[in-house]
Amino acid sequence: MSRSTSDWTAKAVLEHLGELGTEQNRQGMARFGIDASKAFGVPLSVLRPFSKDLGKSPDLARDLWASGFHEARLLAILITPPKAMTAELTQRWLDDIQSWDLCDQLTNVHARRTDSGALVPVLVTNEREFIKRAGFALIAWRAVHAKKAPDQEFLDCFTFIRAASTDDRNFVWKAVHWSLRQIGKRSADLHGPALRLGEELTRTGDRTARKIGRETVKELSSPKVWERLGLS
Repeated sequence: MSRSTSDWTAKAVLEHLGELGTEQNRQGMARFGIDASKAFGVPLSVLRPFSKDLGKSPDLARDLWASGFHEARLLAILITPPKAMTAELTQRWLDDIQSWDLCDQLTNVHARRTDSGALVPVLVTNEREFIKRAGFALIAWRAVHAKKAPDQEFLDCFTFIRAASTDDRNFVWKAVHWSLRQIGKRSADLHGPALRLGEELTRTGDRTARKIGRETVKELSSPKVWERLGLS
């Protein structure tokens, strides 16, 4: 479908998604733990270039999100610029989320704002599964995107990681693990403290914490990570 960016309406986007989707992809989404109850079956590899055709548009994003369709919401996230992905909008959209991929993509955009760290303590202390995941995903993304953030910000996150390390919900513990690994890979100075926390978790009495610790130690001890960080 060839058209100018200004021609795209939410209705037209939904119609196009319907043409792109397949039942095979819907079934694949379900296998990966994604809620496909209101999905077309369009992979992210197709949605990303489509989002570039649409261009950044907070207004179109709002309408796509309101449709409730999974891929429409992914597109809504992808076409919302970080300057428009405020804490208020992020929290409002998180209230609607029941899939890890939406959670991770949303926090990826919000993490590119310089003020996004303020939302971390709000999210990680919320016991709703995907909101709590979002908090740790936000830590992980800030470890990647927040180039000017001080190390102390990430050291302070260890308190949250310890507290959540016993949460055995699949989508939570994996995000806790992700955040600790990303902190440890952010810089040589953060690598040691993150590795020590991983080692500490391996010695706890909780099975989930030990699993997080083992996987963290395994990755942060790898020659590839040490070489990238310039560690001897």
